[in-house]
Amino acid sequence: MDITDFWKLIADARARVSDPADAESIAERASALLAARPVDEIVVAQQLFWDLMAASYQAPLWAAAYTVNGGCSDDGFEYFRGWLIAQGREVFERVVADPDVLAELPVIRAAASEGWEMECERMLGIAWEAHRAVTGEDLPTGSFTIDYPPLDPAWAFSFDDAERVALRLPKLDALYV
Repeated sequence: MDITDFWKLIADARARVSDPADAESIAERASALLAARPVDEIVVAQQLFWDLMAASYQAPLWAAAYTVNGGCSDDGFEYFRGWLIAQGREVFERVVADPDVLAELPVIRAAASEGWEMECERMLGIAWEAHRAVTGEDLPTGSFTIDYPPLDPAWAFSFDDAERVALRLPKLDALYV
């Protein structure tokens, strides 16, 4: 399994759920699809997932998640990025490159008007669930690493500072005012 295979797995999961806005269902389906693969691919998928989590560990995205969810703790940021991965490769890559494009997504527009939070904790465990389903055991110790980069110090301010966030994420700010 490589990153292309991983994203195909997510696309297949999205295609097999009745509501592609339901990240929990996507996570459940992705785990089931992953469980149909060889065990070594499940282990690799865990590392690929956390590589994506590391790639998306960025202060601008955290500020966007804070705006969308009305606050965002460390765990909340992980769950938000789980939700983001469930949206598929194209959305993930666009949003990581420019978090303000979240405001263009129909699901975010609906979330803004309805007050929904965008989180999916279950995505963080798709490989764990698949591995347990196949082997009855947890993933092997040391089979993956989580290596987050340092956050951009230019964003080292409170995301409660609405004025500073608005200057950097104007589309999201306009949507969530």
